[in-house]
Amino acid sequence: MNLYRLLQKRAAGGHPVRVGLIGAGKFGSMFLSQVPTTPGLEVAAIADLSPDRAREACRRVGWTEDRIAATRFVDDAAAMIALPELEVVVEATGHAPAGIAHARRAIHEGKHIVMVNVEADVLAGPLLAREAAAAGVVYSLAYGDQPALICELVDWARSCGFPVIAAGKGTKYRPEYHASTPETVWGHYGLTPEQAKTGGMNPQMFNSFLDGTKSSIEMAAVANASGLTPAPDGLVFPPVGTHELADKLRPGNAGTLHHAGQVEVVSSVHRDGSPVQNDLRWGVFVVFEAPNEYAQRCFQEYGVVTDSSGRVSALFRPFHLIGLELNVSILSAALRKEATGAATGFRGDVVSTAKRNLRAGEVLDGEGGACVWGKLMPAADSLRLGGLPIGLANRVALVRDVPLGRPITRDDVRIDTTDEAYRYRRAMEAAFPAD
Repeated sequence: MNLYRLLQKRAAGGHPVRVGLIGAGKFGSMFLSQVPTTPGLEVAAIADLSPDRAREACRRVGWTEDRIAATRFVDDAAAMIALPELEVVVEATGHAPAGIAHARRAIHEGKHIVMVNVEADVLAGPLLAREAAAAGVVYSLAYGDQPALICELVDWARSCGFPVIAAGKGTKYRPEYHASTPETVWGHYGLTPEQAKTGGMNPQMFNSFLDGTKSSIEMAAVANASGLTPAPDGLVFPPVGTHELADKLRPGNAGTLHHAGQVEVVSSVHRDGSPVQNDLRWGVFVVFEAPNEYAQRCFQEYGVVTDSSGRVSALFRPFHLIGLELNVSILSAALRKEATGAATGFRGDVVSTAKRNLRAGEVLDGEGGACVWGKLMPAADSLRLGGLPIGLANRVALVRDVPLGRPITRDDVRIDTTDEAYRYRRAMEAAFPAD
């Protein structure tokens, strides 16, 4: 990849890659922990709602007081983005409307933007990527998070000439998790509320990991960046181990896929809760096919694990390191002007779906909350339905009852149509007819 060699040149020339970080939470902190051991990379400024909390996060990950003193800490992200010394802005708030605003401001200021905020990317990523390209800057998914790592595997397979049958990630899934709320979530993790609080764990965030929303968001991001597409009914979450990927993740009677070229998430447990052998709970995968008989014979000669036909195989990575790997995106944008994944079209969407019977007048509480979970669906189906994107489902009131399991539409809620995030999303829909 040569990123480190290019970075060494910048360091030797006294011209480090200077970064501004928005949001010093868990992901941001993991990134910050790697900065002292990456010569040539500097975090010049950190914007957080609580600058003191951000300073403490830096101490907690091992920054010296001298490094902290040399860094600007502010509570105004827009002012930070405008700093002339910054080359790359990292958006790590997890708040979709804020992420869109920050990304657009960074693009306007001529800064590359690394979008840790996959919620914002799924809400309007295709238009953000187009806007960045027109401005001559890079808009990128965040390496270390699973969508970018999946896109890398897909790119590897296609660059080698292998047709891609499926790609995705692992998680722990049971159907009852769709009804989980921030009040019930810790039992599913084997924790007490007290233990979770001691660990600084946010119940709504962890609930979004459990109830299927985060998986849907991440697979929509992969679809929009890679050209793969969701199944009509969304994610199936088949219980599949790494030794079974090639056999089970294929279309037809012998497999679990609706079609070739699909995004999917595999479960680390069976429906009864028993563990899957060789599970991929923390990892990512791509399933690919030999394009001809000669390549198939090479698979056999070099010990490639395949399905029963000998033609289909899978490559997987057993874990991801989240913010510890983010440097790859930052350096790729700054040194090679290349994204580690970015939306090229509108193929997958995540629609708010009722967790229980909801009543008119109730106010939705967004991703990971008690009211809705985010269901992956083809973008064309979402547009036809008029589905309410999960990124716009926070603090909006229902105007009619919605039964358990039904997707919520824009007509079901009272929404501020003058809101900037809403308007930008609608502009994205107009600019990118669903693939």
